[in-house]
Amino acid sequence: MGHRRGKYKVSYKYAPFVAEFSDLVLRGCRADSAIQLDPSSAAAEHCADAELELMTADYAVVTPQKRAAMRRFRERYMTYTVCYDAVRYAATFPECKNSPPEQERFWDWGESKFVAMRRRRSNKRRPGAKRQADA
Repeated sequence: MGHRRGKYKVSYKYAPFVAEFSDLVLRGCRADSAIQLDPSSAAAEHCADAELELMTADYAVVTPQKRAAMRRFRERYMTYTVCYDAVRYAATFPECKNSPPEQERFWDWGESKFVAMRRRRSNKRRPGAKRQADA
């Protein structure tokens, strides 16, 4: 169960969290280092076919359009990245692909220079606000 698209705040004191899935289908091959498949076996061929199907599925392929959409999303919403946090991390992480134009958007501590954290308005009054208004 989710938190209803942000309606309810997450309380991390209840971690670890439990997820429920319906109609979940997992595809893949067993990843047990003790079991080595003979490359010429039917099981190895099945695993190779399953891997090829997975890697060529629509959701696995990043088209130029998807990449552009991801870049636009990052520019608009990304408020922090470890990739440019030189204060906390001396070396760049292997998964980071440093881009000078993107790096210019972040301070040395990894926070965005342009995207501000958006605070959601709450209908709840601050303690004492009613008393001040009534006075």
